[in-house]
Amino acid sequence: MCRLVKVDINVEVIVYKFHLKMHVGSPSVPTIKPKQEVLRGQCIAEPETGKLGARIHSSVSGVVDSVTNEFIVISENGNQSTDFEKIKKCKSVKESVYEAGVVGAGGAGFPTHVKLGAVLKEGYLIANGVECEPGLEHNIERLEQDPTETLKGIKYAMDAVGATKGIIGIKEKHGKAVDIVNQYISKLNFSEIMKVHTVKDIYPMGEERALIHSIFGKWIDPTNLPSSLNCLVLNVETLVNITKAVEIGKPVIDKDFTIVGDFLDKNYSTVLLDVPIGSSIKTVLTGFKPVYEIGEYIVGGPHTGVSSNIEDAYITKMSGGVIVTIPLPEYKGPVGLLVCACGANEERLRDIASKMHAEVKGVAFCKNIAENGKCQTPGTCPGQAQVIMKLKSEGAKRVIIANCHDCSNTVMCSAPKLGIGVYHSTDHVMRTIDQTLIRRMPID
Repeated sequence: MCRLVKVDINVEVIVYKFHLKMHVGSPSVPTIKPKQEVLRGQCIAEPETGKLGARIHSSVSGVVDSVTNEFIVISENGNQSTDFEKIKKCKSVKESVYEAGVVGAGGAGFPTHVKLGAVLKEGYLIANGVECEPGLEHNIERLEQDPTETLKGIKYAMDAVGATKGIIGIKEKHGKAVDIVNQYISKLNFSEIMKVHTVKDIYPMGEERALIHSIFGKWIDPTNLPSSLNCLVLNVETLVNITKAVEIGKPVIDKDFTIVGDFLDKNYSTVLLDVPIGSSIKTVLTGFKPVYEIGEYIVGGPHTGVSSNIEDAYITKMSGGVIVTIPLPEYKGPVGLLVCACGANEERLRDIASKMHAEVKGVAFCKNIAENGKCQTPGTCPGQAQVIMKLKSEGAKRVIIANCHDCSNTVMCSAPKLGIGVYHSTDHVMRTIDQTLIRRMPID
């Protein structure tokens, strides 16, 4: 259950930290100096010449405290408003997107102006509204509140790359969002060029190749881009940012954000709209009182998020949310780690094992991982019996897995029969928000 909250720009945050690498590529280069006054919306960092990157803008008016190779710190001046410095007038959608510093807001952070350099002859622009990470719901809230900016963003992106059809991917369980988007497609006279495609509520259906497979029934090779199937995938919030850049000249200075946990007088998922980028997550959590002892603060989703020090965690263009979890269970015994490309990496699984006080006896990798580290067919698993047997032979009595729903199903077909207990990397999160543990999951 999700509750929508509109964030007031005048939140009690004194210091904002802007990471210089909140995108795929090289860190951006600061364009300001300490003690310099800046305005909300002003560009404070540029991509390094010839390198992949994105522009960064201040979300507040204030004074620069410090500049390093990693981040810029700005103190607000107390005279905040919703106004902002607009980007320059641009001749194209792609140029506006570059000037505004738009990147993939779903977590990948790939610079969007580069994506819009694709040429899709009669191709497809796919809006990713699947939001497959449990608990995160800010994209769905955008669609349910008013999908106008998303749909306009699709049209702008279609025009930029030459696509002729737009497809909006949404989980079939979000019937309200589906109905509202369909209504607005008709209202905006987009019925001839756009349609909704519903998908199953399984992980990782929001992975772009899994979504494309659901739509077209074809797998993209892990080494190829969606353009190899004449399509381009952009996240809902990314599309909103495209519309804002084109229509009102707004740079990316705010972020939609979900707070997940079991709190006094709060729902499990609370959506915050337009939180200033650079805000302290600890400050954003003010007023959220957990009903339990805190285990971890996970920035991101349950599957791919990172356990973070809340004292030094700040919102970036890629931040989807924060999860405040119950403590992890204790198991002082030998475990094996099963690493999957769709979920937590080896470092995260070792972190979980350490917090459980378990002894790692072995590490195995899902055989579906390609050489570049991606899953070959995300959400469709060839079987895990071999790696479970390997981990048992190395002394593991339990396994900690990070698999998608289908991989988890195959683990459960073998591990219990071998006397191996299973713990999924998301278990303590799912218990926190009272959701079903990932074990045997219906996927058909």
